[in-house]
Amino acid sequence: MSKPALIVIDMINTYDHKDAELLIPSVEPVVPVITDLLRRAREQDVPVIYVNDNFGEWRSHHGELLDHALAGPHARLVEPIKPDSDSLFVLKTRHSIFFETPLEYLLRQQGLTRLVLVGQVTEQCVLYSALDAHIRHFDVVVPEDAVAHIHEDLARAALRMMERNMGARVCESRELWA
Repeated sequence: MSKPALIVIDMINTYDHKDAELLIPSVEPVVPVITDLLRRAREQDVPVIYVNDNFGEWRSHHGELLDHALAGPHARLVEPIKPDSDSLFVLKTRHSIFFETPLEYLLRQQGLTRLVLVGQVTEQCVLYSALDAHIRHFDVVVPEDAVAHIHEDLARAALRMMERNMGARVCESRELWA
């Protein structure tokens, strides 16, 4: 039986980047879904791991990124899903949650083999992370109502690719930890 982890991708965000105006309308309905998944995962003792861009701030740590996002104009998108004291946090440099991060080591040490990927952006970081998880022999689950996109058509195609080419389970969040 696969031991799951909930991986929250790039949701600690100030939304002051290119494409933010296109992304925010998709993030708004996803935040309550992720909030519910976080609650249910924690109730089931499923580890929660935030993997987040460092936005080129090489001297920052996750607390500074969170404080900066919570002080910004889009704090309402971050506050409900912020990490708790039991959450783990990994900073990433590029699109994939695995690229030059200690995440794989952490997952293997914890015996976590099924990754539930939520967050943003479906057609970018979520897609690349799902591919990298697949080639590392992790089981991948993507609740399609818990991922946000910039371009809806590309997100639909990305979800199909994850399911068809990577063997990911694409489902609704309500199907998890019921």
